[in-house]
Amino acid sequence: MPSTMSAAFRASIPVMFGYVPLGMAFGILFQNLGYEWFYAPLMGLTVYAGAAQFMAVGLLAAQASLFEVAVSTFILNSRHMFFGVSLLGRYRAKGLKKLYLIFGLTDETYSLITSTHAPEGHDEQDYYLALTALNQSYWVTGCALGALFGANVEFDTTGMDFALTALFMVLMIEQWKKLREPYPFVVALICGLVALLLFKEQMLLVSIALSITLLLFRNRTTQVMS
Repeated sequence: MPSTMSAAFRASIPVMFGYVPLGMAFGILFQNLGYEWFYAPLMGLTVYAGAAQFMAVGLLAAQASLFEVAVSTFILNSRHMFFGVSLLGRYRAKGLKKLYLIFGLTDETYSLITSTHAPEGHDEQDYYLALTALNQSYWVTGCALGALFGANVEFDTTGMDFALTALFMVLMIEQWKKLREPYPFVVALICGLVALLLFKEQMLLVSIALSITLLLFRNRTTQVMS
């Protein structure tokens, strides 16, 4: 019987192949701002938000104020509040374990938690903790490697920030292979287009809120009918 850690590692391999090069891309871009290399992995440890960290590179390069960085990061990461609602029944750990699960929740970790399960006979909460810790370790490792590389080698970084979009596409494909149900993807596409057309400035938050509302409504309707 596989251990909790080995099962979590196997499940997180796709994230590892995304997080390490993506973290390296961030580390290289961050290093180009002129900071010491260790600030990149330190940011991965304390902030741990890929999209927000990439956004921070642009904000810092534009010499944005700390307030602007804080507000922008809050708005971008507020989507995790919607994720958290759907995990209330899953996160039963207490104390520091639960705090770390909340802190370490990312899009990719959410994808794994909702699509994989702990080995039979093993505690589900320990499995979630292992997934969260492994994913963060991949990210921090990538940030460190990229920053070290960027500190010693100079090259053109144009287009490197597209790595985040590519990772999201890979995760979407993995979810499709797991679910084989078109409804969530159709809902996401329609909500994304509606939000883009009507709420362009807050497209991400509005599209996520609409998607979750429709999915919860469908789930509730299904439960009532059954």
